[in-house]
Formats: sequence, C-alpha cells, structure tokens
Amino acid sequence: MKSIQTVLITGANAGLGRETARQLAQQDSIEKIYLGCRNAEKAKAAKAALETESKRAIFEIVLMDVSDPNSVRGAVSGLDAPIDAVILNAGGTGGRQPNALTANGVTNIFASNVLGHAVLVDELLNRQLVTSTVLYAGSEAARGIPKMGMARPELRTNSVEEFTSIANGSRFGPDGDPLEAYASVKLTATLWMAAMARKHPHIRFITMSPGGTTGTNGMDDLPFMKRIFFKHVGGVLMPLFGMMHGVETGAKRYVDGLLNPKFKSGRFYASAGSSPTGPVSDQSGFFSVFDDVTYQDSASLAVQQFA
Repeated sequence: MKSIQTVLITGANAGLGRETARQLAQQDSIEKIYLGCRNAEKAKAAKAALETESKRAIFEIVLMDVSDPNSVRGAVSGLDAPIDAVILNAGGTGGRQPNALTANGVTNIFASNVLGHAVLVDELLNRQLVTSTVLYAGSEAARGIPKMGMARPELRTNSVEEFTSIANGSRFGPDGDPLEAYASVKLTATLWMAAMARKHPHIRFITMSPGGTTGTNGMDDLPFMKRIFFKHVGGVLMPLFGMMHGVETGAKRYVDGLLNPKFKSGRFYASAGSSPTGPVSDQSGFFSVFDDVTYQDSASLAVQQFA
C-alpha cells in the first residue's frame, strides 16, 4: 500500500469531514489536507480553526459543490499536483427537496451522495491526480439497520434500469420517504465503488460507514418530526442504547480505513452487529449483493450514464 501524505476531503468544513481533517492532521505522515467545501466563508473559518487546533499550516481550501458536476469539474481543473487519497464524505438527505430533479436528471439526494463524487473520482483518474485510495462514506442503511427499524433496501432485479430508477427518483416518486431513498442511494454507491475497484486495480476503493454518528448535519433537511427525532431525541437517547456514537468515533473509522492496509479494495466495511455502532466488519455476510459483480456493474453503468 502506497504511503498516504496528501488527502482531499469533501464536506470538510463541519461534522465528520472537519473532524476527519483534525484527526489526520495529528498524523506526522500527512503533509497536506485539501478541504473540499461549497461555502467559502465556512471553509475559511474551518481552516483557521483546524490550523489553531493542530498547530499545523497544512490545510488548503478547494471550493466545490458535490451536488453540481460542473462545480466539481471546475475544482479539479484547479488542482496542480497529485493527491494520494480522497475521502468522499459529503452527502446527507438531499436538502429540502430530496426527490426533486437536478439539471443532470437525478434527484438532489443522489446528486449530493453519489453523482458528484463519481464525477470527482473520474476527473481525478482521468488526469492521474489520485495515486492511492478512494474512501466513500457508506452507511449501514445500505444493508438495513434492524435495531432502528430500518429495512434493507429492496432490489427487484439486478438491472441497470433498477439502479437508474433509484438515481432519477422514479423508484420513490416526488413524495417518497427520504430515508428510504437514502438507503437505496447508499447501496447504489457501495456497489459502484466495488465496480470501480475491479476497473482500477491500482487504486484502493473502500466503502467505510462512519456509523450512527451524533453531531453531524446529515439529517438537517429531513421533515420536521424526523429531524427532531434523529438530531435531538435520538441524539440523546440512541447513544445510551448503543445505537449512536460521537463524531470522533465516526471520523476515526475513516482514518483507519484510509491508513490501515487490512481494509481491502472493493469491500464495504460497517458495524458488525445489527446496530450502526461497534467494531466494523466486511458487510458481504449481511447482504450477498455486495459481492455480486452483476449488481456492481449495473449500479456503475446507471451512475455513469448521468456523469
């Protein structure tokens, strides 16, 4: 495994992205961290705070909005040196209108979690600007979370059309449950990552769930009652029952996935048990489609047709 010295993190100004940047800065081997952010003022504030906390001037802002492929392409065009690793952390539940379509024909929730990241990775690969590892922020929702009452996403077929319907929202309709859509979107992304690992064997492609994490803004745009439950009620009660952990623990999963060679390319790592906390394990034992190359290739083709 190639030594990792430079890292780009999307969604880096807050929550898991910012905490991951802070933890990586504690590693002497890390020489530069690119903070991928869509808001310049928030990015500057995060950069200043990280420099103060780490006492290291190793942070550089890269402005990009991962829900907008053109913004991503513009950001990559401004890079002038290779990056060892990329953490595809940005995402969430898709804003106030998660099922509304973007100009690229995908839902907001798919654009922010998958399409922008796929464009980012393709652009970096095409310009030979990523040299070691791509780590995607997965979710236990992709295989279901029994203890939280979240069912496994239902796949009726292994066709490209099946995954296209997830991307363009026709699977759920304009009033679909954003959490149900989120689970299927994360499943699609996990399969896309596995397909990329086979297509580009010189790069590690790892999907790592940060687990159920408090202190993030990923649920800020849920409908009011669900937002109250997950951010406030759940944020207090779920840790007591072992169903959520702090942002430090979630970010450490990213850091471990990036720096520990035991995590293998093409695999999806998440909580070993039925809740989204605790030690991580390879998830193929939970859901056989994670290892199925037909599902992987169909998901990848569905993603690429919108890129």
